Amino acid sequence: MSALIAGNKAPDFTLQTTDGKPFPLKVALARGPVVLAFYKVSCPVCQYALPFVERLHQAYGKQPVTVVSVSQNDARDTLAFAKEYGLTFPQLLDDPSAYAVSNAYGLTNVPTLLCIAPDGEIEVSSVGWNKSEFEEINRRMAGAIAPASMFRPGEDVRDFRSG
Repeated sequence: MSALIAGNKAPDFTLQTTDGKPFPLKVALARGPVVLAFYKVSCPVCQYALPFVERLHQAYGKQPVTVVSVSQNDARDTLAFAKEYGLTFPQLLDDPSAYAVSNAYGLTNVPTLLCIAPDGEIEVSSVGWNKSEFEEINRRMAGAIAPASMFRPGEDVRDFRSG
């Protein structure tokens, strides 16, 4: 389980995107809520979960929210993963030699999804794939508007997969 649970303050950080730009969490939070999706490209549950995170980005990308991932791989592997799974949201790089941000968040498993409020408080902490927690993140991202449908009719979406 993730050491940082709902109610904890999210550690501030600045990571580089795959295109070399700095991404300071503090700046993103000033805009609105942030969803962080920590992952590793070789993780089968990450391969399952990240396309659903892309749906969050597609649904709310024009709203004052930010969806980003934190890859525990190098830029080349991260870019290949993003292309293979159709990810269009920013990919941040947590240096695989130290995992400084992953460690600051107390991660023990990936994927780990965190929904962080503008004040920096973690509102949802989800380890592995948990459909109900993902739906809670969707509701929080929607804010005052009706939440977007994240699952397609007839789609087999598992309730839980451990990370």
